[in-house]
Amino acid sequence: MDAATDFSAHAGLRPTLLADYARVRAFSETLTRPLSPEDMIVQSMADASPTKWHLAHTSWFFETFILKAQNASYRVFDAAYEYLFNSYYNGIGAQFSRPDRGVLSRPRVDEIRAYRAHVDAAMQDLLGGCNDATLRALRPLIELGLNHEQQHQELLLTDLKHAMSLNPLHPVVYERAAMAAGAAVDFNWIDFAGGLCEIGWRGNGFAFDNEGPVHQVFLRPYRLASRPVTNAEFLAFVLDGGYRNARLWLSDGWATVKREGWTQPIYWKEIDGVWCEYTLAGLRALDPAAPASHISFFEAAAYAEWAGARLPSEFEWEVASAGVPVAGHFADSGTFHPQAAPKTPGLQQMFGDVWEWTQSAYAPYPGFKADADVVGEYNGKFMVNQLVLRGGSCATPAGHIRSSYRNFFYSHHRWQFSGLRLAEDV
Repeated sequence: MDAATDFSAHAGLRPTLLADYARVRAFSETLTRPLSPEDMIVQSMADASPTKWHLAHTSWFFETFILKAQNASYRVFDAAYEYLFNSYYNGIGAQFSRPDRGVLSRPRVDEIRAYRAHVDAAMQDLLGGCNDATLRALRPLIELGLNHEQQHQELLLTDLKHAMSLNPLHPVVYERAAMAAGAAVDFNWIDFAGGLCEIGWRGNGFAFDNEGPVHQVFLRPYRLASRPVTNAEFLAFVLDGGYRNARLWLSDGWATVKREGWTQPIYWKEIDGVWCEYTLAGLRALDPAAPASHISFFEAAAYAEWAGARLPSEFEWEVASAGVPVAGHFADSGTFHPQAAPKTPGLQQMFGDVWEWTQSAYAPYPGFKADADVVGEYNGKFMVNQLVLRGGSCATPAGHIRSSYRNFFYSHHRWQFSGLRLAEDV
């Protein structure tokens, strides 16, 4: 199977859903265990959310779309939470301002944990007590809710890292996140014939609606780099004046560089001649062999221009990944930082470590139609002005990613664990 998280692939739908619900929810708690209440309320920019909000919103999802809809006797934990922790579902109602989530000192962190416990108890009662027909009908929403929480586990880590990076104390958040410098793996090109290729999710497990329908695309012959661009390679771009050479940048990218004062990747800094980067294990010397991360699309495209190559399309990436095991360095390792590529033949690090920018606009596939109900707001309404990334990262939970998975961000975003893999025409 193509390593989608199939939350009911094992014998017995009920025990499997109960176990997977408990496992996914517990991992969110594991991620927040080292944090103080003060850590969990910080919002460092409008695009990020406080840790506390992620914990509440993922509970809001189960309460809103499953518990309130399925159980007329369900008692909401707090009626105000429908407004406070609604992300963008206009069909549900108004939402509290996203850029202002950091002002929500109330409800307290302990109240949010009580909210999670309340929702968990109700979900366990529902999953354990409903009849088989109801359970089968609920399965798609439960799987969506679990995958939704896994997405927010990754956002929790990336948002937390951005907030902590602004602290001059360079806090160590996760002691286990320390990592040893790896050895560089040789770069080489791998050719692909192209032709008429089938794109989209074709498995039996869960997939998001934006991964289909399955359709055909025509690809010219192309080649991909065997691994992502490393820190050492991106540092060469920096030292060669890459951030000062307007010729390398897209127009909007160059305007962003000038406006924001970019001179290197977001978490890099040079200290007494030594290049370092902030990690969730504190400030560390830059590992030259690890994939360059927290790179915006603009930076990725500029680097590709400097290197005499280009970024792959999402379709080239997906076709190349066919047959590559969906295995790699994910959040479950507890390091939360990209590692050097393994010395294996063929394509390396297609999954895990860093999301890889593509040159493809995030747009609907031919025949795509969002669901008519409120949950249909999940993906479809964002299909404009963003670019697709593929492959997952060191902050992605294991089992959550697959070759057809389409992540998407705006061109200037760089607080995600995003990197790049070069491509070129044959």
